Amino acid sequence: MSALARADGRARRRTGPAALALLTALAAAPAVAQNRPDLVTPDVLRVCADPANMPYSSRTGEGFEDRIAAIIADELKVGLRHYWMPQGPGFVRNTLGLKLCDVMIGTTAGSDVVQNSNPYYRSTYALLLRRGDLPGVDRLGDPRLQGKRIGVVAGSPPIEHLGRAGLLDTMRTYALIVDRRYASPADEMAADLKAGRIDLGVLWGPLAGDLARRDPELVIVPLVHEAGRPHLAYRITLGLRHNELDWRRTLNTVLRRREADITRVLLEHGVPLLDEEDRIITAERRP
Repeated sequence: MSALARADGRARRRTGPAALALLTALAAAPAVAQNRPDLVTPDVLRVCADPANMPYSSRTGEGFEDRIAAIIADELKVGLRHYWMPQGPGFVRNTLGLKLCDVMIGTTAGSDVVQNSNPYYRSTYALLLRRGDLPGVDRLGDPRLQGKRIGVVAGSPPIEHLGRAGLLDTMRTYALIVDRRYASPADEMAADLKAGRIDLGVLWGPLAGDLARRDPELVIVPLVHEAGRPHLAYRITLGLRHNELDWRRTLNTVLRRREADITRVLLEHGVPLLDEEDRIITAERRP
């Protein structure tokens, strides 16, 4: 295994929320039936993305990362082109690494397999509940959760908090790595919650928020009061190749100029946004 492949794997194991956004297939073979674009395309923003990874990205352009990509292209005054590949091990190496695209939308800050832009949003894991259930519960250590059947994605950061709270015996896990063309652990968790097979779920905020946005029977409670590690709140950035410092400065300028537009898109998609004081950002408080 190459050093880049090992770094790719290490970064994906560490990025708790990014695993839900990025790790979606057991393998990511090189794309088929796509022409390799020119290495220099100043008139086009080339974005690496998964074609079936809602609410993040989709060939239909419905995902919030698709809309953010369109905002960036608009600010740069260039066209927009996607290089589609199911995300999984080797995704970065076979897209950015081969210069088939120039930016990834939605990468956890601190990943060493890409160069990060400045963060453009901060979110957190959240409780997913049936409307009216467990009023006032806003942390995993609440005694009222004892004995509750809790759904959580395998290998995600909340599991350590559940362990400290003594909640592992009633925990139900959902797959971390799937091919999103055929499976959706978040949707499975929501279906189990509505059917009464679990009492609540714990999901990365953008996934939980999207479920609640689409289904009025569901609500979310952002987990902003959890103490200890691992952290449940993460900053999200654009990912690009290392050493492309001019490109990074250009993207940071775009993110600063279009901050209000990007925040509006995130809020419209139900993403729970946090400021640096762990306060929830609402439409009234947006930039």
